[in-house]
Amino acid sequence: MAKARYYKADGKKGRARELPGALFDGIVNEGVLHQVVKAYLSNQRQGTASGKNRSAVSGGGRKPWKQKGTGRARQGTTRAPQWTGGGLAFPPQPHGWRVKVPKKVRGLARRSALNARADADRVILIDPLAFEKARTKQLLGYLSEIGVEGKVLILTYGINENLVLSARNVPGLEVIPFGEESSYDLLAAGTVLIERPAIEAWEKEHGGESSVAVESEPADAGAEEATHA
Repeated sequence: MAKARYYKADGKKGRARELPGALFDGIVNEGVLHQVVKAYLSNQRQGTASGKNRSAVSGGGRKPWKQKGTGRARQGTTRAPQWTGGGLAFPPQPHGWRVKVPKKVRGLARRSALNARADADRVILIDPLAFEKARTKQLLGYLSEIGVEGKVLILTYGINENLVLSARNVPGLEVIPFGEESSYDLLAAGTVLIERPAIEAWEKEHGGESSVAVESEPADAGAEEATHA
């Protein structure tokens, strides 16, 4: 069963936690990941590129010279692509790049991305980061305390506005509510931090025989829960 490192709100390391087996089943489907990421990138395209063909360029109504007898190649209009100022031969036209991916395929890709990060020991469980106000320095200090560097994705339990504001000016740092992240978000991040209540809530909602309960805390569990209340 997959396990993840666990850190408390003060940055101290706790006991490693087992991840829910229903979500972290160890399967990484690279084909589905490729399909979903490709569709995600395609959906980011605006499709607004546009150019003018010969019919959209003004002028050129008169034939440049007569058809025969000049010794030059015949020309019908100065708006043809070979002329300076003429239209483009095959100009880009505005169109949509939207690609639809079935919901089950997106879910499989998300689980595969989570498993890929968990297999590389890049999934870390943390206590909720309850900042009284937006403090980028406090957030960076916490990440430094737990030894996390590079691109980081923080998955929160619900919307944490102060945490979002604290991270928005830091390159490579993203904060998204758990469950709203895409496979691309997971793969783009070197390390994924997940708030423990988010995992517990997901497990409670989707729990069953395939789900594994989170390990209980030793003696200070009660104090921790009181702190988060």
